[in-house]
Amino acid sequence: MNWKFWQKKETKKPAVKKSFMREWLDAIVFAVIAATIIRTFFIEAFTIPTSSMEKSLLAGDFLFVSKINYGARIPNTPIAFPFAHHTMPLTTDMPAYSRIIELPYMRLPGFQKIKNNDVVVFNYPMEDFRPTDKKENYIKRCVGIPGDVMQVKNGILFVNDKQADMPEKLQWLYHVKTDGTDFNSKVLRKLEITEGGKASQMGDYSFPLTKSGIDEIKGFSIVKEVNVMFKPQAEYSDYIYPHDSICPWNVDWFGPIKVPAKGLTVKLDAKGIAFYKRAIEAYEHHTFAVVNGQAIIDGNAAAEYTFAMDYYFMMGDNRHNSADSRFWGFVPIDHIVGKAVFVWLSLDPDPEISVFSKVRWKRMFRFIN
Repeated sequence: MNWKFWQKKETKKPAVKKSFMREWLDAIVFAVIAATIIRTFFIEAFTIPTSSMEKSLLAGDFLFVSKINYGARIPNTPIAFPFAHHTMPLTTDMPAYSRIIELPYMRLPGFQKIKNNDVVVFNYPMEDFRPTDKKENYIKRCVGIPGDVMQVKNGILFVNDKQADMPEKLQWLYHVKTDGTDFNSKVLRKLEITEGGKASQMGDYSFPLTKSGIDEIKGFSIVKEVNVMFKPQAEYSDYIYPHDSICPWNVDWFGPIKVPAKGLTVKLDAKGIAFYKRAIEAYEHHTFAVVNGQAIIDGNAAAEYTFAMDYYFMMGDNRHNSADSRFWGFVPIDHIVGKAVFVWLSLDPDPEISVFSKVRWKRMFRFIN
């Protein structure tokens, strides 16, 4: 029996139906938030813009970069335009982020550490005018981890005095001498030779070649000689790190130099200053001056320095056409974006290729090693 018969029954108000535009707006907002979370903390798409990793990775390869392997980095600049990196779409210089809030470096736990030969995406360290997470993205092979001693001798990489494992598709620049007959451009494309070219009218060419590429090009009857183009040890290149004549190195003769590690103490003698001044000043944010050969850190004389972060040494597999740690030094841990894991699409960037021939089917759905 209803003992509250005198009370009026409450009538439920009919739910107000969302308009078509409101439903679409809600869906778009949800999709943007979900996609931002995924690309920030889990996985992000990345495109290979240059040939520095050929033939392991080609310009026009589309990759997935895992953030969870090494641990996702908390954004330094959380206020940013969705899906843009450092510049607003359709502009060349309008920042896609705000510096009103800048967070210190923080990283979530990952399930592995960076290993030698991992292919890593990181922020280009030399762009001091941008926040760390908005610096240009680079992709290289990590060839040196914290504490490793790096050296290149006659083009060959040594790590801790042992010859490093060479990637299967590593390539150097070679001088190819023919009998004077020109190479057919279609033949070169079939061999996947997209760089280099004619060096003289006397049958001289320069091509970056892999080990298998050398064998293929030697198979042509017009080819008389194939020789690697390593620089002589005595040739000093001032654009090579540490950009100091105390270390008269070049791309093929480099080091030895020790990669900084968290807790590692280094002497700040003449070579130590040349090696590590950049890292101490730009990445660990100390003032650094040199007075009469003496290092002055934060206003105090310093004979040594203990690093607060781990660092890495990166090189491209296209050894003679890669701007890497041989040119600009070490990559700090706070610049690491993630591990390149998978090629999901590959398009030939050559504008002369027809639209229907651009897709490189054999490169799709490949794991990266």
